Amino acid sequence: MSARVTRRGFVAIGVGAGVAAGVGVPLVLTGTGATSTGESAKSASRPVPLFARAMHVPPVLAPSRMDASTDYYEISQEVALAEILEGPKTEIWGYNGMFPGPTIESRRGRRSVVTHTNNLPVPTVVHLHGGHTPAESDGYPLDLVFPIDRSYMNMHARTSAHDGSSADHLVAGDTSEGSRSYTYPLEQRAAQLWYHDHRMDFTGPSVWRGLAGFHIVRDEEEDALQLPSGDHELPLMITDRAFDSNNQLTYPSVDPSLLGTPGVRAEYVGGVLGDVMLVNGTAWPFLDVDRASYRLRILNACNARRLDIRLDPPDADLTQIGSDGGLLATPIRHQHFELASAQRVDLIVDFSKYKPGTRVTLVNAYGDGDMGKILQFRVGERSQPAYEIPDRLSSISPLVPANREPDRTMRFLAGNVNGSHGWVVNGLPFSPHTVSAAVSRGTVEVWRLISDFYHPVHLHLNPFQVISRGGGPPGVFDAGWKDTIDLRPYEEATIATRFDGSPGKYVFHCHNLEHEDMAMMANFTIS
Repeated sequence: MSARVTRRGFVAIGVGAGVAAGVGVPLVLTGTGATSTGESAKSASRPVPLFARAMHVPPVLAPSRMDASTDYYEISQEVALAEILEGPKTEIWGYNGMFPGPTIESRRGRRSVVTHTNNLPVPTVVHLHGGHTPAESDGYPLDLVFPIDRSYMNMHARTSAHDGSSADHLVAGDTSEGSRSYTYPLEQRAAQLWYHDHRMDFTGPSVWRGLAGFHIVRDEEEDALQLPSGDHELPLMITDRAFDSNNQLTYPSVDPSLLGTPGVRAEYVGGVLGDVMLVNGTAWPFLDVDRASYRLRILNACNARRLDIRLDPPDADLTQIGSDGGLLATPIRHQHFELASAQRVDLIVDFSKYKPGTRVTLVNAYGDGDMGKILQFRVGERSQPAYEIPDRLSSISPLVPANREPDRTMRFLAGNVNGSHGWVVNGLPFSPHTVSAAVSRGTVEVWRLISDFYHPVHLHLNPFQVISRGGGPPGVFDAGWKDTIDLRPYEEATIATRFDGSPGKYVFHCHNLEHEDMAMMANFTIS
């Protein structure tokens, strides 16, 4: 058995406490029932006033240079201080020292080259989530970018080796010293992508510290719709976090150095939930809006928390125009929308339905108390005509007939890891040496996905269509092109995708980041 699997013996401590006889009841119930798999970390900070600070929108990053085909960007990964709560500033790990990182905006078919320089104390990996990206730039979990200053890393790596744990996550893969350039062809539909850290075993704590940002792709099809734009287009990154009494982020790592033994303390192996809700890095903010139509581009960037978003009062619909992979074929009107970790939804909300002075709360129906609230919109006097949503947005053809039999089955279950309970795919913990699916380029495959608990399953490289749930049709929140499916407890679903990307090795995994870090990930190859 590989050192990778041996090193995962720690999983026995946590999952053994949360799962009876291997597979059983959900690990943790949040207040309104079994809505997320995870446990809430408790903040020691003073109570946070709701809707006391204004929300900000991350700045758009300008290219450092441009040529006929390519935009070039420079991003520094840095330790920085951020104003998240009232009082002392919070230390974060940020892209260009920000949380969220700066937004990159690109045009379909125009290449972006983003050079990341690692000024953090630990190695990193950058994954463009939702990107149709060559393998060498996809952010494979072992394609590490080492820090410019390796003194902290060397010191803690020696400590880690002394206690007998393996350090294979520091030596394997396609590594870079100090910086790495990621090339994104962006031959894909307009969509809201996002970039985040993807280092093997330590994605959860790195994203928790702030390593996440938006990358928005635009195209002529979307331009023709003349959607709300400028101040009326709002990218919203929703995260939950926990803080100590000095406003510093807390995360229950087994090894706080993030260089030795991976994983979280026993009670958190189901996932880490925070007890402070952030939008674009600010706790429970407010935003002044006109009596007009707004485009809300919402990302659930929580490590493990599922969201059920609604408006209170519900005078306006949440009209969905897009999903993970861009525009829907036709708009869908909702009163609420469920989002698992890493999923996005593109909504039109008409605030002209509200009287001036109305305070409209974006709520999370899956949260108790203050965690049931996210953001407050304060409706002003200024009015603009409502955006008339077209009946037709785009063209999406089914990849396969609805009754096509699956080509493969992938089971996302609590299972055996080195003789103990852990998180596995088809009975195996992640290893860079094991390939779960070898596919031919251009092939369309149907995969059956089976779960025990909540597992938001993310497929790298290619978007997919949800074909069925539980033998029936797709769910109401499954429309359009997806890259992450909200797989519910004891559920079976099928998805179809065309593997038309560059040859190489990619991964698929649970996007509950604690599950991912504790082995619920697998490889597929394209040749």
